[in-house]
Amino acid sequence: MIFRLCELALSDEIDGTNLKELKAQRTTRTNIIQAKRGTIYSGNNDILVQTVTSYKLIAHLNSDRTINPNNPQHVVDKEYTARELATVIDMSYEDILYLLNKDKDGIKQTEFGKAGRGLSEITKKKIEELELPGIDFEESFKRYYPKGDFASYTIGYAKTQDDGTIKGEMGIEKYYDDLLSGEDGYLKYQKDLRGYQIAGTPVIRKEAVQGNDIYLTIDSNIQFYVEQAIKKSNETYNWEWFHMTVADAKTGAILATANSPSFDPNYRNITNYLDILVSSPYEPGSTMKTFTYMAAMENGVYNGDETYESGTFVTSDGTEIGDWNRNGWGTLTFDKGYAYSSNVAVINIINRHMNSLMLRQYLKLLGFGKKTKISLPSESKGNLEFKYETEIYNAGFGQGITITPIQMIQAMTSLTNDGMLLKPYIVSKIVNPETGEVILENKREEIERVASTATVQKMISLMDDCVNGIGNTGARFRTEGGELIGKTGTSQIADEKSGGYIAGEENVITSFSGVYPKSDPQIIIYVAAKKPTGGDQKAISIPVKEVVQNVSKYYGNQDTKAALVLVKDYKVDNFINKKVDKAKTTLESNGINYILIGNGTKVIKQTPEANTKVTNKDTVYLITNDPNLTIPDVTGLSSKVAKSLLEQLGLKVKLDGTGYVTSQSIAPYTAITTGQEIILVLNPKFQ
Repeated sequence: MIFRLCELALSDEIDGTNLKELKAQRTTRTNIIQAKRGTIYSGNNDILVQTVTSYKLIAHLNSDRTINPNNPQHVVDKEYTARELATVIDMSYEDILYLLNKDKDGIKQTEFGKAGRGLSEITKKKIEELELPGIDFEESFKRYYPKGDFASYTIGYAKTQDDGTIKGEMGIEKYYDDLLSGEDGYLKYQKDLRGYQIAGTPVIRKEAVQGNDIYLTIDSNIQFYVEQAIKKSNETYNWEWFHMTVADAKTGAILATANSPSFDPNYRNITNYLDILVSSPYEPGSTMKTFTYMAAMENGVYNGDETYESGTFVTSDGTEIGDWNRNGWGTLTFDKGYAYSSNVAVINIINRHMNSLMLRQYLKLLGFGKKTKISLPSESKGNLEFKYETEIYNAGFGQGITITPIQMIQAMTSLTNDGMLLKPYIVSKIVNPETGEVILENKREEIERVASTATVQKMISLMDDCVNGIGNTGARFRTEGGELIGKTGTSQIADEKSGGYIAGEENVITSFSGVYPKSDPQIIIYVAAKKPTGGDQKAISIPVKEVVQNVSKYYGNQDTKAALVLVKDYKVDNFINKKVDKAKTTLESNGINYILIGNGTKVIKQTPEANTKVTNKDTVYLITNDPNLTIPDVTGLSSKVAKSLLEQLGLKVKLDGTGYVTSQSIAPYTAITTGQEIILVLNPKFQ
């Protein structure tokens, strides 16, 4: 016994147990300080995702908790409690009463399942107002998506785990889970038998590191236009799925992207966990003809005036491949074959002048067959494998190979940047919310030059003819001013069981890749729908034109015949501290619209800022040194322009809705005061 006592007193480890660690565990309490998960914003600073406090409802059943009968700390009247709770939470009186009667089984505390978890502050307050003894709450955090079903596949969702942590499981929430999560802190101290801190003992505290905030390139207004157009089309046309993406033609930034069916991240009513933009490759069809034609041009073998016989083509092994109009249109030039979306035109170009290596190398140069590495999870690289004669011909018009919409967007940037291929991106920046440090920022990123100016100009001309020429396949996408150009596509759907293609006019994927406006491209738009009603392209042409119309107005363009006027670029001068008269002369000489704010003689602020590239369709606002500045009338302006202008005047701007300003909370020409806040009510100009 003496030997054993000495051994216990002097040894650090006994029977494989470290005594010091055991003591520390028995006498030390560690409370976790949970880090707040970062917020996700749109490109125009709308909150798309935030962390909010939520509550779990619990009921104390053990009567030993109550010391003072006048202040009961357990459920006293079970029937009354069940009846009252049933009026607030989504659970029946009978089910609640069953849970409250579990004290008969020796259970001291009960919860209320799904109906009692994730309660909002409002629901908690309603329950507290019932003043029910023994009813309590446990506080936790959850992710809240204020816009509901809005860019859902891009944002994704994060789910509260059993240990109380929040983990991203889809979209941006998953891809940047570590950066959004932050790092939990802790509070560590010595405890007594009751769990309280022992007086005079040290407390070790490590503060939580808050998660980073993420700013997407998504423009809430353009996203709204896309979502609304898809919903409206769905009222007339059915489909298995529908996808639309709009990108900035000059930078590759994704301005909007949506899938249908979609889901609300707050409820996770998901039918498909794969984002079509990056994760569900499919055979694209004739939109790929654009890049086959470009491959021929870049290899120096294209002659648009060269002719061929349309209708059908028989390969060396006897396989017959036809145009969608198998009777053909007689003898056509290759240029007209593009406008008519002739498969046989592509086959003849490849057969006469190209080979599989030339085609494959150029498609890979554009980014097909490999990941774009955009900041979204589960990106697929698609399939660019073709070897035999028939496979090569099919690949030339988009059958037998698979792509993703983000690859199509990337390839299209070469046509809006004079042959320079851009890397698409969907995250603008990531910011530390505590220090303001920008830890990641994405901007226009050039990959490499893939086409000459001559090739680009020729393809712009061919896409223009496809949409705006008489009787061509893209005629349904024609807008009044003829500024939308592009290429249509209709692909057959592979039969995974038989190895062939599914028969039937509806068993197709119909698509369109376009540029707007042709005179000065601002957006790239790509849309695809699987199995639309009757295989009708109206299912996609109507929403495309609606989105283009809204974006046109949002950017201050007019898609009418007036849009055919030559658009001139202008890099805004620095007018700050310059005389107003000189600024006016400069702007007028460049054909730029301007509005003066105040009656001063000198410019003290301007929007857009210096060196910003604008066109003669834009407006420059000059704020003068007038000491009596008043609030301007911003009704009719886009939220983007109105917000920028008012913030330049020192006002705090709060936006209510999306689109254009229809009213403002402070009347125009009211004197501006320090710290003033103005609320702008917004509505889309085109529903």
